[in-house]
Amino acid sequence: MILFRKFRVLILMVFLVACTMHIMIGLLPKLEKRGADGGDGGCQCAHHAARESQGWGKQRARAAAAAEAGWPDKHTLRILQDFSNEPSSNLTSHSLEKITAAAADRTESFRRTRLSAGKVEEHKPLIGEASGGRTVPARGISRLSALFEHPLYTVDLPPLTDDDTLFNVNSNIKSYPRAAENQGWHHEEGNEEDGFSPNGEVTAESYPNWLRFHIGINRYELYSRHNPALDGLLKDLVTQKVTSVGMKSGGTQLKLIMTLQNYGQALFKPMKQTREQETPPDFFYFSDFERHNAEIAAFHLDRILDFRRVPPVAGRLINMTREIRDVTRDRTLWKTFFISPANNICFYGECSYYCSTEHAVCGKPDQIEGSLAAFLPDQNLAKRTTWRSPWRRSYHKRKKAEWEVDPDYCDKVKQTPPYDRGTRLLDIMDMTIFDFLMGNMDRHHYETFEKFGNDTFMIHLDNGRGFGKHSHDELSILVPLSQCCRLKKSTHLRLQLLATEEYRLSALMEESLLHDRLSPVLIHPHLQALDRRLNLVLQVLAGCIEKEGYVNVVEEDLVGDTTTHRMQGHR
Repeated sequence: MILFRKFRVLILMVFLVACTMHIMIGLLPKLEKRGADGGDGGCQCAHHAARESQGWGKQRARAAAAAEAGWPDKHTLRILQDFSNEPSSNLTSHSLEKITAAAADRTESFRRTRLSAGKVEEHKPLIGEASGGRTVPARGISRLSALFEHPLYTVDLPPLTDDDTLFNVNSNIKSYPRAAENQGWHHEEGNEEDGFSPNGEVTAESYPNWLRFHIGINRYELYSRHNPALDGLLKDLVTQKVTSVGMKSGGTQLKLIMTLQNYGQALFKPMKQTREQETPPDFFYFSDFERHNAEIAAFHLDRILDFRRVPPVAGRLINMTREIRDVTRDRTLWKTFFISPANNICFYGECSYYCSTEHAVCGKPDQIEGSLAAFLPDQNLAKRTTWRSPWRRSYHKRKKAEWEVDPDYCDKVKQTPPYDRGTRLLDIMDMTIFDFLMGNMDRHHYETFEKFGNDTFMIHLDNGRGFGKHSHDELSILVPLSQCCRLKKSTHLRLQLLATEEYRLSALMEESLLHDRLSPVLIHPHLQALDRRLNLVLQVLAGCIEKEGYVNVVEEDLVGDTTTHRMQGHR
C-alpha cells in the first residue's frame, strides 16, 4: 500500500515537472523578445536594429506564431481599400526571353543619352519620371510631354469644396486606425524629419502613396493631371515587397489580392496568353480571356484621353514561389500549386472559368508577368454605387439585347434617370469611345462614388477583355454614340487633336507604355488599330453633325460654371 502511494506521488511530481517545463518553453520566446526590445545584451541589439529598419515589412521567416499574431494587424490597416464588386480578370502571356531585348530596343530609340540598354531595362522609369528625357526619333522631343502641356490638357477644375472631395484630410483620415498612428512610412525614405508639421503632427505628404491617391479623389477625377503621388504609387506597385496574397472572391477568372509592404493593396492578374495571340473568332465576348497587358494599356489610354477614370495600373514580374506560394495563407490557393512536366511552377486557384490544371498559370520556371491595379478606397469609408450599363449585352449565345434591335433605344434612355439630366449620358459616350478604341465588348456595369450622387464621373473598372483583336473593329461597341449623337466638346476636340500627325494616338501610347516595366505592353498592330478606330469614331461623329447639326451633337463643357452644365437636360 505504501509502495502504491509512493508511486502515485512520483507520477504527480513528474506531471508537475512536465507542466512547468512546458510553461517555461512557451514563455521563453516572449522573454527573449522583451529582452531584445529593452536593448539588453550585446547581440540582441543588432536584432533590434534590424527590426526597426524593416519598418512595416516584417520578414516571413519569423516564427509561425508571431506571423499569426501579426495577420489581423495587416488587415485592420487596410480599411480604405477594395477594388470592385464586379468579377473579372484574366491573363495573358508574353515570352520572358523577348521582354528584355524588345523593351531595351524600343527604349533606346527614345533615350539617346541614356546608359546601356541593359541598365535602362533595370531602372526603367514609370509614368512621369523624366518624361522630358524621352524623345520621339523624328522630332527629338517628347510628344507625351507636349500633349500634357496643350491647352486642352490644362483646363482647370472648379474650386473644390468639402462636398467635392472624397475625404477630408484632417478628419476622415483619422478614421484609419493605423494610417494616422503608424508613422513608419516616413522612415522608408530615409528622412525622419519630413512629413511632420511644426506641432509634431503627421502631414498628408507623409502618408504612403496609396493613401495619398485616395485623398486626391474628387467629384471630377480619380487623380489630378499632376498628382505627385501617382508616379510614386506606380513605382510602389512594381517595387514594394509582397507580404500576403489571397484570392479575390467572385468573378469568372482568377485574380489575386496582394498586400504590399507599405500596407497598400492591389489586384493582380497574371498572364495567360502571348501578346501576339488574338481572341479566336469563334469565342464569345463573355468567354474570352482577360489580358493583363490590356489592364496596363487601358490605364495609359484613359490618361491620354484625359478621362483619368481608371485606377493606376502597373506591370510587374512576379516570383510565384517567393511572392505568392510562400506568403499566402489561403489554403485553397496554396493547394493548387504544382510542378509541370516542363519543371515550371504552376497554379490555377479557384474561379468559375479557366481555373483547372488545363488552364493553369505557369512561370518560367517560377517568374510570371502580371498587372497590379491599385485598390480604390474601401466601401466602408467610401461607398460606391454599381449601375447596370444601359447598353449592356445579353451575355447569351442566341439572344440580343434591346438596344441591338431598337434603333430608337437612346430616346428611352434619355428619359430615364440618371441619364435625363447632368453629364451621365455624355460620360457613357466617353466610355463607349474608350471601349471601342480597345475593342472591349465586356462593359456590363460601371460604378460611381455614392457621396457625389449622380453629378460625378464613372469609374472605368475591369478592362481586361480589351486589346483582344487588332485585326477587327467591333462597330457594335459604337452603337450608343451613333444612336444618341451626343458628345462633350472637350472630348471631341481631344479626339481631333489625337488624330493629327503631331499628336498621333498610336505614337503617344507607344511612348507612354515604354514607361511600364513590362514594355513592350502592346504589339505594333494594336497601336495601329488605335489610329484606325479613332478615325472611325470621328466618321461617326461627322455623320451625326451632318444629320443633326453641330450645336445639337457637341455639348459645350469648356466654358462657364461646370455645375451649370451638370444641371442641363439632354436635347
